[in-house]
Amino acid sequence: MTKPIALIDSKVMTELLGQTEQHLHYLSDTVAIHSDMLSDFLLLTKAAKKVGIELKIASGFRSFDRQLMLWNNKFSGKTMIKDAHGNNVDKSSLSDEEILHAILLFSALPGTSRHHWGCDIDVYASNLLADDYQLQLESWEYSPQGPLAELSDWLNKNAHKFGFYFPYATYQGGIAAEPWHLSYAPIAQHYQTALCNNLNIDKLAHCLTNSQILGKETLLANLHEIIKRYILNVHPIPENCYMPKLD
Repeated sequence: MTKPIALIDSKVMTELLGQTEQHLHYLSDTVAIHSDMLSDFLLLTKAAKKVGIELKIASGFRSFDRQLMLWNNKFSGKTMIKDAHGNNVDKSSLSDEEILHAILLFSALPGTSRHHWGCDIDVYASNLLADDYQLQLESWEYSPQGPLAELSDWLNKNAHKFGFYFPYATYQGGIAAEPWHLSYAPIAQHYQTALCNNLNIDKLAHCLTNSQILGKETLLANLHEIIKRYILNVHPIPENCYMPKLD
């Protein structure tokens, strides 16, 4: 995926929706990233290592089916929904629309997750955590008082030099702040542009219609609002971000 994709072919549409792995490079048995960001990611990790930070990926590519399972588990109550303060949400008194907004604070709608693209990753530093520490991916871990403060500080000062930025640097009324979520800007901007296209939104709606997603009727009725509030409502790419031209 190296061409502008405001109007995209069926192969790239499957990348956008998380329905293929054709664009991926596997770093391990479980972690994959977009092939076109591999070289800059390796440069990023090498630079971090020089200052004593072992940069690791907690989550890279995530398929539509994987995101669908996460969504349905939360909608059904199998997995608890958390609010902005980390408290469990009592969904028993909520409408379907209220439930979907509660989920969307931390979990993307299947077919719209930036993790489908392979250019967005959740990161941590293994050497800054105790051997028995269980990573939570919560904001306090990356705060000045948290165990990953050194990583957070370094990334905020240096990630842009390698083409990476924080799309969820702060809460803007959509997705909660995610100081662990890095996006490779040269690729991500193309996928995000594609999501603005009404034809591609229609394809997303068709995909959801033919899936087993819970809350389907409410989701489809609110799809344009969801895309505007949770998908396109991200921090802009910094002006000083390294943006190599992709062939």
